[in-house]
Amino acid sequence: MSKLPKKHQFLDLSDYGRSLGHWIATRLKNTSLTAIHVTTIFVITGFIAIGLLLKGYLITSAFLLLLKSVLDAADGDLARLKKKPSYVGRYYDSIADLILNFCFLLTFWYITDISIIYMITAFLAIQLQGTLYNYYYVILRNSVKGDSTSRIFENNTPKALNGESQLAVNIFYKIYYLLYIPFDKTIYFMDRNAVKSKPFPKWFMTMVSIYGLGFQLFIMALMLVLKLQAFVIPFFIGYSVLIVVFIFIRRVFLKP
Repeated sequence: MSKLPKKHQFLDLSDYGRSLGHWIATRLKNTSLTAIHVTTIFVITGFIAIGLLLKGYLITSAFLLLLKSVLDAADGDLARLKKKPSYVGRYYDSIADLILNFCFLLTFWYITDISIIYMITAFLAIQLQGTLYNYYYVILRNSVKGDSTSRIFENNTPKALNGESQLAVNIFYKIYYLLYIPFDKTIYFMDRNAVKSKPFPKWFMTMVSIYGLGFQLFIMALMLVLKLQAFVIPFFIGYSVLIVVFIFIRRVFLKP
């Protein structure tokens, strides 16, 4: 299920797992499993991928990285199919993604000879890339009355939705805020006027979608298959140059 009205749907290069994820979600719709359960499964899948990577099973690890992306699409679809949106689930998903990203890169550092400083730089780079994509995507969703679970500015604790505990929302929000606020504020500082723009055109969102987590994991998986694991960390550092390019395009060609 798309987070956008049909008129504004675009080719999301990071969302290649959507169809299979939706298929999984439809099979789980009438079960007791919730979106949070599916998120937990993708966390487990991610750590299994890390374990296999440490053992040298590159192709199997690559497959599990892609499977993680599919499950990452399935949890949100399941929540929408069951009509049970959840702030706890939304924050849990994002927290899990950040922790797994760090662990993925830590593993690439461990199996190669690269400096830990480069690994940390790559982690910061990946998070900024994903934040830019999410920033533009959430702005678009809010401007066209799409999915509203994610907010443009996560600067206050939301009111719990039906079926979830306010205490749980408070806890997960605080964790999310501590982990993500540095990246959110950095991207907002770089392009604060984006929120005033008209709905972004499809071509622009498709371009920026290469910064979506799914596409980032696809790149990692491809590099594992090609036995280029030593270049994953340097690649994502250099990949960040497109942040400036995308913001320039938005500022010059998509003015408010």
